[in-house]
Amino acid sequence: MRLWLYKGSVEETQGKKISMIDPRFFPKKNSVSLAEIVTATGVQVLEGTPLTLSIHNVAPIAHAGPTDVTFLSNRKYVQHLSTTQAGACFVAADLAPALPQATVALVTDQPYLAYAKTAGLFYPAPAYPQESFQHPSAIVAEGAVIGKGCMIGPQVIIEKGVHIGDHTVIMAQAYIGEGVQVGSFCWVFPQVTVTHALVGDHVVLHSGARIGQAGFGFAPSFHHGIGPTKIPQLGRVILEDHVDIGANTCIDRGSGPDTVIGRGTMIDNLVQIGHNVTVGENSIIVSQVGISGSTAVGHHVHIGGQVGIVGHITIGHHVKIAAGSGVMRDVPDHQSVGGRPAMPMREFLKQIAYLKKMMS
Repeated sequence: MRLWLYKGSVEETQGKKISMIDPRFFPKKNSVSLAEIVTATGVQVLEGTPLTLSIHNVAPIAHAGPTDVTFLSNRKYVQHLSTTQAGACFVAADLAPALPQATVALVTDQPYLAYAKTAGLFYPAPAYPQESFQHPSAIVAEGAVIGKGCMIGPQVIIEKGVHIGDHTVIMAQAYIGEGVQVGSFCWVFPQVTVTHALVGDHVVLHSGARIGQAGFGFAPSFHHGIGPTKIPQLGRVILEDHVDIGANTCIDRGSGPDTVIGRGTMIDNLVQIGHNVTVGENSIIVSQVGISGSTAVGHHVHIGGQVGIVGHITIGHHVKIAAGSGVMRDVPDHQSVGGRPAMPMREFLKQIAYLKKMMS
């Protein structure tokens, strides 16, 4: 199949085609002044920096041009600083002198955060609807409450007793089960299902997310020929404000206590969260993580991809868990762990070094 590209959608770099930002999918503001960027990000600039400089786009450091702004946060790529052609670059203070004279240094201790805020200036999030719209094919039960300025897409099903807050978007083929509450300014993407749940404001549920289905709870039988008996799952899922749930992630409702995801937590695609799990505020859970039932995860926790966590343990606040780890016991606050079974990171790295020495 031939892919029809808009003019200028690719550039040649060292014989390879590098895809550029496609305006068919990502409409952009024409330009932003350096002054606007400094104000939005709070970065420091040298006295005499031309704040009227017009910036036209964001770009990776190796491909940025004179009208682009870029960033360097991972020192693995520090070699690109001296060769970048970017008009401006978010960079830590100690690395700023390595930039070419033509590149404006935007000094900050959080270059990636500043870049993210600037990208939002060029590519603002879609506006929430102001006028109500319901597609003719949507089915909304009598008595369901739909707030003002909501958009209800094609083939959406909203059951009785549902309450949807103001300016929320429910996209095609989503299912909102009986009694569910969804807050204001939420985005529910296509084919999401939500049952037995209370969803806060500014929550995003990406395509295919499953919220509120029965947890995996069974009472085993020790008599021959009698299988396990399913335990009724009588709790709910609570998604607090500003939670973001990735595509095809599953969050089971509680078995009695609720499953709770704290305010501001970001959960990637293909994550499984079992019944009665609690996750604190502002945590980050990367793809393919599995958290077994009744585990408590603290605030500001970072969990790398493909981590497995057994049930009925406590992960403290500000914990970091390396990708691929298997967590089998409690982790204290502020600790970094890795390995299978997970152990303090320093101990894990010592073991890796020892094994490498034995094999050499």
